[in-house]
Amino acid sequence: MHAIRQHEFGAAENLRYESAPDPAPDPDQVRIAVRAAGVHLVDTEIRSGRTSGPWQLPQLPMIPGREVAGVVDQLGADVPQRWLGKRVVAHLGMASAGYAELAVANVDALHQLPDTLAFDHAVAMMGTGRMTQGILALAQPAAGETVLVTAAAGGIGTLLVQAARNAGAFVIGAAGGPAKVERVEADLAVDYAEPDWTNRLGDRQIDLLLDGVGGAEARAAFERLKTGGRIVLFGWSSGKELAFSSSEVYEKLLTVTVALGPSVLRQPGGLRALEERSLAEAAAGRLVPAVQTFPLAEAATAHRALESRATVGKVVLLP
Repeated sequence: MHAIRQHEFGAAENLRYESAPDPAPDPDQVRIAVRAAGVHLVDTEIRSGRTSGPWQLPQLPMIPGREVAGVVDQLGADVPQRWLGKRVVAHLGMASAGYAELAVANVDALHQLPDTLAFDHAVAMMGTGRMTQGILALAQPAAGETVLVTAAAGGIGTLLVQAARNAGAFVIGAAGGPAKVERVEADLAVDYAEPDWTNRLGDRQIDLLLDGVGGAEARAAFERLKTGGRIVLFGWSSGKELAFSSSEVYEKLLTVTVALGPSVLRQPGGLRALEERSLAEAAAGRLVPAVQTFPLAEAATAHRALESRATVGKVVLLP
């Protein structure tokens, strides 16, 4: 098979498209003929050799990748025959050889896909979709509220905009640059790369801020929060956290929640339940992920685009 292999930590150029041995499943695993492999910002951190997150660096050489969708083409000795030939999607783990034409997954990680759900959309609804469901479980957007979503053209942002609108909220989608803003399907789409961009909101104040960007962009939105408003934080893709003081939280009676780690894992049913909910929403057409695809051989290009915030939606590699 062909796969992306990495022999040293560092720049994206270290991701090499090479021939690699075909993997064989353990007794409780299946092998998947991969049709789509997800790319996550965590992948770029691991590739670079950073240890600032809840992961351990894998041994080199390695094949990166944590989310795959495809068709089961080989079964481990203990796996029921009914899985052979099934369309599936699975989350493999932090760095578990997903950037490849063939990948192995534990049978208990599999989700069977309906024929109507495309492989690239299924991959998008795994890591990205389950994270979105975790954020929504904590945020609880409601009818009549004004919700502002940062990075609204990104993989999570796109889904949050849709879900908040489905709940009956007025949704403001903020993104960086005209090309991204054009793709934001919110009630109001704004470009937070523009000076004084919050003037576009008029007199409207925010009930709920859903922020994965941080920095100056999120700070400008923070200042538009109503008294009694809510903030759900799930990252800082700008490289800087949203800065505010405890006195500001007290003054405006704000509720601040971080939708990472334990707060998400404590949801009923854990990650498995969030994955199932995410895939069900996509299969029903209530949530439609934005996807940007790259050929598997161009994984380095995909990483560079993701790191420079030049992508729109979920980044997916196609073998």
